[in-house]
Amino acid sequence: MPVLLRYMRLAFGWTSLLSFSTGMLNGHVSSRTLSIILKDWQFNNLVTTRVDVMYFVEKTKGTNYVKLFDYPLFTAILLLSVIGIIVLRSAIGEAAMTDVWLKQLICLVIGVVLCIMICMIDYKDFKTLGILLYVFSIILLVLVLFIGKEVNGSKSWLPVPIISAFQPSELAKVAFVVVIPVFFERLKDGQDTARNVRKLLFYSAMPIILVFLQRDVGTALVFIFSFIVLLFVYGIPYRYFVIALGSFVALAPVLWFIVIPAKFPHIKNRILTFMFPEMDLQGAGLQVFRSKMTIGSGQLWGKGLYHGLQTQNSSPLVSTINVPEKQNDFIFSVIGEELGFIGSMVVILIIFFILLRCMHIAMNSRDAYGSFMVICIASMFGFHFIENIGMCIGVLPVTGIPLPFISQGGSSLITNFLNVGILLSVSMRRRKAIFNSSQ
Repeated sequence: MPVLLRYMRLAFGWTSLLSFSTGMLNGHVSSRTLSIILKDWQFNNLVTTRVDVMYFVEKTKGTNYVKLFDYPLFTAILLLSVIGIIVLRSAIGEAAMTDVWLKQLICLVIGVVLCIMICMIDYKDFKTLGILLYVFSIILLVLVLFIGKEVNGSKSWLPVPIISAFQPSELAKVAFVVVIPVFFERLKDGQDTARNVRKLLFYSAMPIILVFLQRDVGTALVFIFSFIVLLFVYGIPYRYFVIALGSFVALAPVLWFIVIPAKFPHIKNRILTFMFPEMDLQGAGLQVFRSKMTIGSGQLWGKGLYHGLQTQNSSPLVSTINVPEKQNDFIFSVIGEELGFIGSMVVILIIFFILLRCMHIAMNSRDAYGSFMVICIASMFGFHFIENIGMCIGVLPVTGIPLPFISQGGSSLITNFLNVGILLSVSMRRRKAIFNSSQ
């Protein structure tokens, strides 16, 4: 019997080695997997002893989309989008189907379809496709400087049929997500550090500078914040952050007294209003003042959908009870008044779950590129969520960025779903343990 068991183990051992070697040649098993097996293989006795954890990298062709699909993340995103559609209809203040609401619904459907299509693509392919998207988005960002439409002090919109207008900076976010992590991965692997640092700074600076030239400071801050988060996660020494902060403080007087008044006068008004809320309640401080009053009036359970006193008043006169831009940047005031504290907390909990899920995907990605992409997307979403809700309740300055998946905006909604498709692609191809056995 011991001899029989010995030969059975021998046969199983050689069969396992042959199958894994063949799998590696065919591209189904990584070289790391085979190296673990060879390391634990006792050639002198021709038996296997132990393989604790082995990871398997599936090719796109062999991916089981139904089984590996990230249903929790997709469900949370859909739930937040449905809440957005419902609340937007209330914010518009008309029970009938309006063009604005119908366009938002069409963009939601388009976004979901594109999201499903993108998640079926192996995210490693974005390394090649991303540079094309990046070049295209840069061309659009340059084009909008010449033929763009100015809205609320920012020249950042291009006229497009069906959705009426498109914001190229939203597409640039997707390009930023798929291109910038390439250089962080190379730096993590120690590939030609000096050259990749130069490329990283160049490709990161291009969209930020062009968006600043559009005077869209809020969107530019989204890029800057996500880049800083990527640097932090990469592990850059803290002294560089201290140097950057010191440089900013040193330049602050120049920015405040020369640059901002000349190029971004509306930003200076917003900052002053944030610091002194009662300074101009009929002008720059009107939005935040009305928003805080509206959210507070919702109390615990809210006044019910389509029954908000401030949010249902659509009079253009500033002297009447009305929340300006309540369907766009200040849509959280509609949630606060009509759904109350409970409804607001439900929305915040969904947002919190989405961000936590992104962290989980990043930690379990099969490579550094996937992790950096997910971190970049999560940081963009996080900045949008925190800044938008913060400015609605008066704890952060107004920047004019929307609440993802909820605020009106077709280009924003579609590009957000493009990023969700990337998240799902990384999640579906996470590393997986084949078996965990011990002798």
